[in-house]
Parts: sequence; structure tokens; C-alpha cells
Amino acid sequence: VQLVESGGGLVQAGGSLRLSCAASGITFSINVMGWYRQAPGKQRELVAAITSGGTNYADSVKDRFTISRDNAKNTMYLQTNSLKPEDTAVYYCNVRGSDFKAKYDSWGQGTQVTVSP
Repeated sequence: VQLVESGGGLVQAGGSLRLSCAASGITFSINVMGWYRQAPGKQRELVAAITSGGTNYADSVKDRFTISRDNAKNTMYLQTNSLKPEDTAVYYCNVRGSDFKAKYDSWGQGTQVTVSP
């Protein structure tokens, strides 16, 4: 499994970025896909997740971030709007699933998002 994030960068507060996570090599059933982030000195935290049943978001990003998925392109997105300096972190995509043999938990390499005041 390979997950490749892109779309990070430097943006001023109030700006927007669209993060992408391109997935390849997935042969198992996907249960959940999600975006996590980790700021310096802090634990990695869930930002948003998407399943066949819907989406959920961390309280800190509700109404500002939108997670989506394009199954035809095997790509997941995170639209980030009204960015704040506290959104600065490395953003990682995650895929969890299973097949008859095992459970899977895969991570991308991360993309840096930096929001200036």
C-alpha cells in the first residue's frame, strides 16, 4: 500500500489549502480513511474521517474543513478553509481496512501545512 499526500504549503491566516492523498496497491476492503495531524511537541490527532456511513470531524475544524473521497481516482481530499495558525502541523492520511487474512493500517509520509498570522 502506498499513500502519497500533497497540497500542503505556507498560507496566511484565513486562507485555504486542498490536501490530496493518492492511494495505490490497496487490495483489501477499506473501512475508514482519515486525515490526522501532528504539531511540534504534540500528539498526532484525528482531523477528519470518512466511511461508507458518513464523515466526522474534530471539533476544532468543524465548519472549516471538508473531507471527501473520489473512489474512481483512489484519492482522498481535505479542503481546509479559514485556516488558523493553530492548524499548523504535518498532515497525514490514513487508511484502515481488512481482508480474510489480516487487518491493515497504512500511513502516508505527511505534508506540511504552515499558517502564518
